[in-house]
Parts: sequence; C-alpha cells; structure tokens
Amino acid sequence: MVTFIGTQEMQSHLKKVSVETAIARLADMIKEDYLRWNQFDKCARVASHSDVGVIELMPISDGTQYSFKYVNGHPKNTQEGLLTVTAFGVLADVDTGYPKLLSELTLTTAIRTAATSVLAAKYMARPDSRSMALIGNGAQSEFQAIAFHCILGIQELRVYDVDPAATDKLINNLRAYPNLRIIRAGSTAEAVKGADIVTTVTADKTNALILLPDMIGDGVHINGVGGDCPGKTELHADILKNANVVVEYEPQSRIEGELQQMPADFAVTELWQILEGRVAGRHNEKQVTVFDSVGFALEDFSAMRYLEKYVMQKSSPILDLVPELLNPKDLFGMAVDEKSTTVSGIIATETAVPIIA
Repeated sequence: MVTFIGTQEMQSHLKKVSVETAIARLADMIKEDYLRWNQFDKCARVASHSDVGVIELMPISDGTQYSFKYVNGHPKNTQEGLLTVTAFGVLADVDTGYPKLLSELTLTTAIRTAATSVLAAKYMARPDSRSMALIGNGAQSEFQAIAFHCILGIQELRVYDVDPAATDKLINNLRAYPNLRIIRAGSTAEAVKGADIVTTVTADKTNALILLPDMIGDGVHINGVGGDCPGKTELHADILKNANVVVEYEPQSRIEGELQQMPADFAVTELWQILEGRVAGRHNEKQVTVFDSVGFALEDFSAMRYLEKYVMQKSSPILDLVPELLNPKDLFGMAVDEKSTTVSGIIATETAVPIIA
C-alpha cells in the first residue's frame, strides 16, 4: 500500500503552517541533504524535448531511499488555460524497491525552488541586500517574493512582466505582506536599476537576453530561476564571464543552464561546496554573483522527505498500487482469482481509496 498526498492535502498544509514556514523548513532540509552530497547516487535528469516543451524524469538515491520526479515545462500551456509546469513524485524504499509515497509536486516544486533560491542567496547575496527585482511574474513569482521577503529581509520588490495581467496578479497576491513595498516597473532595465538582487523567472523556450551587462551594477546577486532547457537562456554571456557562478549539479547545468553559453573549461562552483564552506559564495561586496538554478533531483528528494515528515498523516489516502499476495510467487493467481490470493482477501477495486480531483 502506498500513501498518497494530493493537491488538496498540500493546500491544507500550507494554510495551516503558512507558505513562508514551509519554505523555511524545506530550505533547512535541502541544506541537510546538500551537506551529505557524496552519499547520493546522482545523474542529470532524463529529458524528452519537443518543439513546444519538455517532459523530464529526475531520479536520485541516498542508498536508503530513492525518489524521482516527473515534471513538464510547456510555456504555451497558459494560452490553453493550463499550467506551464506540473509534477508528481515517488519516494521508495531501496531495500525492497517498494514505493511508499506518491505525491503531487506542482505546488511543492514551487516551494522547493523558492527554498533553494533563498538558501543560495544567504551565502551569495550581500548581507545588506534589501531590494529585489523580480523579472517574470508568473506562477513561481509569489513564492520567490515571499521567500526573499520573509527569510532574507527584502523590503522592496521591483516587478516586471511582458504580460501586465501577470503583474496585476502578483501584486494582488502579495497584499497579505504589507511590509513589502512593491514598485511596478515599465521594463526590465527599470526594474533592475538599484536592485541588490535580481531574480529572473521567465519561461519562454528561447535564448533570450533578459539581462544585459550594463543593467547589472557592482555587488548584485542574480538568482536565475527561469525554466531551463537546451536552447533556453536568460543572461548575456558577458555577465557570467565576470561573475562568481554557482550551480547545483554541473553536468546538468552544462546542458540546460546559462552555462550552455560558456566554454567547457569555464569555472563554476557547485552549491554543496559553498554550503560546506569549501568555497566562498561571495569574495567581496563589489563582486557580481550568479546562482544558475535549473532545479536538481536532490531538492525534490528533500521535498519528498518534507512531505513524509510534515504533511503525511495517518488519515492520508492509501493507494492500492502494489499487489499484496499470500504467495508472492503467484502473481498469475491474482489475475484469475484475486479473492484467494490477496492478503486482504478483498478485490482491489473495493479497497482502493477514491481520489478527489
């Protein structure tokens, strides 16, 4: 039997603890897992690309537990009333191979992305940072804004999106945070002017130049979050050349991140190295820093651990996903006489817990 956590359970959890609390808790768990980096069996995500989007599988294991996330990225979806990104995940026991948790990861991915962003910024942004530009005001933007306001102390948010309705939505959703001053900008250049931190959360599948070198002043931290894939970038290459660049997992970032613009010998630091204290995230107040975030499976592993610890309840729905047999060698018997071969002795369709959409 597999425990199921759906969107309704995640909604209820966030209402109970608050979005900012969930982000802070998950940031701590992500840090815990990055600090045991060498325990993980890691690989770049497996991607299936099309002209309109990408579908990816993101597997990882620490030798005791295994997780994977299924996630898509389709920028065109909003034109059809659909989300750009959707996801679900599985957490399994390595000893038996049995899945033990199946969960929504659409809401949870937004939480974990914001948690990873603010975790990196703690080590990379100037400690006195108080103003952030937020370029791209879509589905991920509120989570980023809340994380940097509540956890990092950002007091001023300078927002811009090519779609004015997206900015309207963002401003309306952030009314619950009256101490956050929001400035609506008319362009990217206007939004980033004077900002201590610049967060880009764009989704177009193209090599865009969202940020140019002359927009970025001394000491700025760039949090590059926008949905990444081969052929999709947001930053001018010259910004990277003159910055301290940190990535999550270099082999994956070389394929999908801003690094795909750079030569193979361009030096970068992995996030675990700055969290462990091996390398400084920032060397001086004038240095430009870039967190080239593409999302890595370890963060989803942490997210599944978070769900198991904080969201899963005794009353959580149970899915009849894996057969329970009196004789584990007699799978055929289940096909012809399920009542006599299942442990419960009840037909599977009668024991399944209905899922409410």
